[in-house]
Amino acid sequence: MDTRLLLVSHAATAAQRAGRFPADDPLDARGRAEAEAARKHLALPADAAIFTSPARCARDTATALGLSATAADALADIDYGKWRGQRLADIADEAPHELAAWTCEPDAAPPGGESFGQLVRRIGEWLDAQQADVRSCNAVNEAAFRVSTHHRTIVAITHTPLLRAAIVHAVGASPVVFCRIEIAPLSLVELRHSRRGWTWWPATMV
Repeated sequence: MDTRLLLVSHAATAAQRAGRFPADDPLDARGRAEAEAARKHLALPADAAIFTSPARCARDTATALGLSATAADALADIDYGKWRGQRLADIADEAPHELAAWTCEPDAAPPGGESFGQLVRRIGEWLDAQQADVRSCNAVNEAAFRVSTHHRTIVAITHTPLLRAAIVHAVGASPVVFCRIEIAPLSLVELRHSRRGWTWWPATMV
């Protein structure tokens, strides 16, 4: 059984537009409107397994997209540690070297937070666990599994750093490339898993 995974970055929050690090912010009216408007452009199958980050902005985005989703801790945003909720401009003034390192070095982390390299490992474990679940479900009938043409589809509403990390894991790239991957709010990234492993596909949108 092959797996098709559609990763969607949540709509922008007021805190993001104000240049603040996330702090479990909900969507405001503008964010909800943008998510609702994107609903007709995102090709999200109704019969997919739907997951979301536990963050309010991700859950709000799922609701605005008309999706009933199950929260998964592995899809939580990167941990910003002591920078959580603070203005990017203030951090640039107070800790310019630490901020500069965090933006381009995969092993650098905010004080008390999570590095991008750690995030790649976290989302990689979740991605591989999804495929492990598929294999275990088919182990009872291995012959049927070998000839099956059935595809499993998963939708995950999460955060832009998670989409970056999933791409890095899927293509087996070094985490140092993360700063060269740009993901906008309400972007769609498609990954597929087959016998050759995870691959990154052009996102299909209507």
